[in-house]
Amino acid sequence: MPTQLSPYLSYDGNCADAMRFYAELFGAKLEALITFGQMPQEMPCPPGGEHRVMHAHLVHPGFSLMAGDTPPGMAYQGIQGAMMAISFDEPAEAQRVFAALSQGGTVTMPLAETFWAQTFGMVTDRFGTPWGINGGPKAMPAAPAQG
Repeated sequence: MPTQLSPYLSYDGNCADAMRFYAELFGAKLEALITFGQMPQEMPCPPGGEHRVMHAHLVHPGFSLMAGDTPPGMAYQGIQGAMMAISFDEPAEAQRVFAALSQGGTVTMPLAETFWAQTFGMVTDRFGTPWGINGGPKAMPAAPAQG
């Protein structure tokens, strides 16, 4: 298997709902959704965590996404200092995804044209995941050569 980089998101009891929503939104396959209660006996489930997600894995031809709920007794810090950035060839697809992620969420930057895309916007969805949505990429200047 080639090297792959996949984000691993943390939730506070709503991981299953978030991953099912993302699977439907992006036309992806939810390949794993394992709760703490389904762990082997040699790895006992933390009390009260039976229905929390220990590991979820979403697979799409263009990306994969992993996630889980924080175990009981561990403080949930939220998703900080990062966002999920996704790009679409067509602005209409970016608009569709942005609208879906905005429902029950918080728009931090409305969709608008930028120098790098025909449309770009930022939203934190109802699950607390921050997103940057690009649609219709524009040509970018080449990075300067490193010497």
